[in-house]
Amino acid sequence: MRTLWILSAFVLSAAAAQVATAAEIVVEMMNRDKTTNTMNVFKPGLVKVAKGDTVKWVATSPGHNVGFVAGGVPAGVTLFTSGFAKEITYKFEKPGIYVYKCTPHLGMGMVGLVLVGNDKSNLAAAKAAFVPPLAKKRLEPLFAELAK
Repeated sequence: MRTLWILSAFVLSAAAAQVATAAEIVVEMMNRDKTTNTMNVFKPGLVKVAKGDTVKWVATSPGHNVGFVAGGVPAGVTLFTSGFAKEITYKFEKPGIYVYKCTPHLGMGMVGLVLVGNDKSNLAAAKAAFVPPLAKKRLEPLFAELAK
C-alpha cells in the first residue's frame, strides 16, 4: 500500500511539473512598431513554442484582432478569430506552423507565425495559404527564419 501511495505521489508531482513548465509568450498587436517604423504589425512576428505552451495576443493599439489563416495551420486545427481590441490566449496542442492575421489589416501585411514543437511538416501548406501580396512579403523573412 505504501508503494502505491509513493508511486501516486510521484505521478502527481511529475504532472504538476509539466504544467508548471508550460510557457506563455506575449505578442503585441500594434499600429506602429517604433523600433522598425513598420505599420500594422505583430511583435514579435515569429514565435517558437513547445506543445502545450500558450500565446497571448495583446492589443497595444485599438482596432486589431487575431485569427488563423485558412490553409495556414496544421490539418485538423479549428480556425478562430478574436474580437477587436481584445486580449486573447490560445494554447497550442498540435505541433506545426500556424499562420495568423489581423483581419482588417491583412491587406496591409499584418501577419505572423507560430512554430509549435519545431515541427515544420506543414511548411509547404503554410507557405501556400492565401494572403494578399504585402502579407506574403512580410511572411517571407519569417519563413526564412524557420529555416535557420
